[in-house]
Order: sequence, then structure tokens, then C-alpha cells
Amino acid sequence: MADTLDDTAVADRLGALPEWTRDGQAISRQVRAATFLDGIDLVTRVARAAEAADHHPDIDIRWRTLTFTLTTHSAGGLTAKDFDLAARIDDLAAGTGAGGAQR
Repeated sequence: MADTLDDTAVADRLGALPEWTRDGQAISRQVRAATFLDGIDLVTRVARAAEAADHHPDIDIRWRTLTFTLTTHSAGGLTAKDFDLAARIDDLAAGTGAGGAQR
């Protein structure tokens, strides 16, 4: 099982992921896709990356706005796995023409 990160480590890791915010024991990001189908394509790419990492985000789809939420349920909080997948989601979102975070 992965070790949870303390508040200082979480803050440090979030510093490298400016589109992500912390909400308790999870981090989340919203992405606005250019079209609904672009959003679905991004979800598919994220799903493949998540499966490869054996770490799966919660994904909420609202037309062109996608919300990705990460936490490591088995560890009871945030771990390096969450931040690694968040960085991968950022890479994938950057390649779609998707807009930045919508807060």
C-alpha cells in the first residue's frame, strides 16, 4: 500500500500542478474541452493511462466540462500515485486543445 503524504508534501506537489486544487483528502481539476467529443476523447485517454497505472480517478462529465478527482482510497488519503496521475492528466489535456481549469 502507498504511504499517504503529509500536508507539506501535498502542498509541495500541488505547487508543480497549478491547475489542481485540494479538497480534503483529494485533489481535483476541471478541464473544458473544445467540443463534447473532444472531452470524451480525453476521458478515454485518461482511462487508458489510469488503467496502465492501476489508479483510477473519479470523472464527472458535464457537456464539455470534465472534472477529474484523485485520492488513494486504499491508503485513506493522498499519495504519490495521485500526483503522478494528475501530471499525466495534465499532459493529456494539453494535447487536446482543452482549456485550462474552470473553477
